Amino acid sequence: MKIAIISDTHDNIWKLAEVLERLKDADVLIFCGDFCAPFTLAQIAEGFSGPVHVVFGNNDGDPLLLAQVAVKAGNVTLHGFFAYLELGGRKVAVVHYPPLARDLAASGRHDLVCHGHDHRANVEQMGHTLLVDPGEVMGRFGRSTYAVYDTEAHTVTLYEV
Repeated sequence: MKIAIISDTHDNIWKLAEVLERLKDADVLIFCGDFCAPFTLAQIAEGFSGPVHVVFGNNDGDPLLLAQVAVKAGNVTLHGFFAYLELGGRKVAVVHYPPLARDLAASGRHDLVCHGHDHRANVEQMGHTLLVDPGEVMGRFGRSTYAVYDTEAHTVTLYEV
């Protein structure tokens, strides 16, 4: 199974469109927070045909409208501030904030822990767990990046848009 991981779009719908176009081979999409406006969540839901799992960041507006967008889309699950998933036989945890992600990874209870917030693409091995920051889709603070996790190989690849 291929899991696409993105974060921190901050309403850059143009870069997001480019990223979504590249994710056609992914089976699942994880979003690590900070889409900002509900229309960005709608774009993600419409642009990705598979299941979308979302956690909130510190720059996500109107939770009621975001929930309505998710329900209308049908392929989006809003998990709140934490997501605990089993995908492709792997245990996955998702949170927006790096210190919380680091603690989850250090616990050794997950195969993959994903986070955003600091806008820096990075993959780190902590024991058996892969700690992944896909970077930012937005591209304001540097490169516009995303990640893809292969559940069978237990590997992550970072891509630049």
